[in-house]
Amino acid sequence: MNHYHHFNACERQLIQIRAEEGNSLQSIADELHRSKSSVWREINRFPSSSYDAPAAQEQYFSNRRNCHQKRKLEDLDLSEFIQNCITEKHWSPEQIANRLKVEHAEWSVSYTTIYRGIYRDNLSVAKTAGQRGLARRLRHRGKTRHSKNYHERRGQFVIERALNERPEAADFRYRIGDWEADTIVGKTGGEVLVTLVDRFSRYLLVGRATSKKAADVTQTMRHLLNQVADEHLLTITPDRGKEFARHLEIEKEFDLPFYFPEPHSPWQRGTNENTNGLIREYFPKGQEIADFTDEYIMMAMNQINSRPRKTHYWHSAKEVYLRKTFHLV
Repeated sequence: MNHYHHFNACERQLIQIRAEEGNSLQSIADELHRSKSSVWREINRFPSSSYDAPAAQEQYFSNRRNCHQKRKLEDLDLSEFIQNCITEKHWSPEQIANRLKVEHAEWSVSYTTIYRGIYRDNLSVAKTAGQRGLARRLRHRGKTRHSKNYHERRGQFVIERALNERPEAADFRYRIGDWEADTIVGKTGGEVLVTLVDRFSRYLLVGRATSKKAADVTQTMRHLLNQVADEHLLTITPDRGKEFARHLEIEKEFDLPFYFPEPHSPWQRGTNENTNGLIREYFPKGQEIADFTDEYIMMAMNQINSRPRKTHYWHSAKEVYLRKTFHLV
């Protein structure tokens, strides 16, 4: 165990007094119960002049303030980059940290350090009274969840195929082309977003429907599926909502079989449910979808597709789907 202690102000004052009296280093060390070499080093803080205890104490405090390693987030360029990734690209701290590794960037920072910086001083960004700052921009921050006994009041319709009939290749995500579908509601009775997510790559397609009626949702799905190559149209697993009641029209037109999950089982479409959570960062609940432009919807879709994903070893869904590599940092 190390029993060494730094000199304090009283000891430094005694050293000055004894040195001015002409006492030897050994006698001063004995009086302080210190090593002779420690006293010698302390006096030699001022080799060109006599020892000054107050100045030595101030120098000690200055050295202590500057001796620690600087925090990585004190780098203003890195801090600004992280702020931009969180607020503009909607990346999580883990996505930021690991994408920097993937691209061998000049910065290296752990996601734990980013979280600490956010909760300690909001990455040095000033907050007004009552604001939660960047923490509010993190995923699930303040997000409410349904209670255990919550049941969705959805209409029922006849389905052709159950989820347990879906091919094994789709269940285990062996290929591109197995999609999950859902809708995202703004204000009740208004426009909705129709979402399609590829189970393998997590690649997202988003389109606007004028209402949640089956006819409008089917028309939007038709528009989205026309953007997909035929070899990437293998299966589709939608929600059990009545907005997909006209799924047979899509089946016949695209030769695309639908497989429906059990009622009240969102975990059976986990990819789409998770992606809807990402989309909600851009389209908060209760806000009218009609208030957003088509350009904004495309921007949100492109940003989500360009996020580094942990499941893809920090490559984006777009990179996996298109089998290309892009510069994201």
